Amino acid sequence: MPRRHREFHKLDSVGWLRAAVLGANDGIVSTASLILGVAASNASHQSILVAGVAGLVAGAMSMATGEYVSVQSQADTERAALDKERAELHENPEGEHSELARIYMERGIEPALAEQVATSLMRHDALAAHSKDELGITEAMSARPLQAAWSSALSFAVGAALPLLVALIAPQPALIPTTVVMSLAFLALLGGLAAYAGGANIVRGVLRVTFWSALSMAAAAGIGALFGTTV
Repeated sequence: MPRRHREFHKLDSVGWLRAAVLGANDGIVSTASLILGVAASNASHQSILVAGVAGLVAGAMSMATGEYVSVQSQADTERAALDKERAELHENPEGEHSELARIYMERGIEPALAEQVATSLMRHDALAAHSKDELGITEAMSARPLQAAWSSALSFAVGAALPLLVALIAPQPALIPTTVVMSLAFLALLGGLAAYAGGANIVRGVLRVTFWSALSMAAAAGIGALFGTTV
């Protein structure tokens, strides 16, 4: 009896992976940069922590709002496209059948077989067939605004909590170097895990994340030191 062949592709996880990595990465970089900027201005330990908590809350809410608006716009576009397709199927089913068959022929299926496939799929669920093969909309990839908003807010908050925890534990004299080292370590781990999960080059992923994040933190610390304003 032949064994059932199942394949797992790294692309299957790209969507959620991208959102999780983006949120956590932003949380670490923005919060660590904020902490370093305030610390470099000779602020008190309490003021640094207050700024870090405010950055975590504001950043999480901003990520949630931005992601919700963006994905909701995508959902509205998908809904409008499906409504239009539904109307076209009602008004001109023969033309829509020919269009679907032509799509399959362009993918290399023989004309006679393409006609049979189009007929069978439209008989089963015409809208689903056209939404997938003509519009590229599937159930798994459809926009979910609330889910995207909560996921982005949560991943940002988790990432932001890491440098904030370091700032809470580290003594004031060693706060800046400790925050820098630990934040870059967190970012390197995150970049490596993301690259591994996505099947990309791990070293390149780590270097890319840590390099640009180090520049961001250095810029924030430089501005804090330059103005030297106690919060």
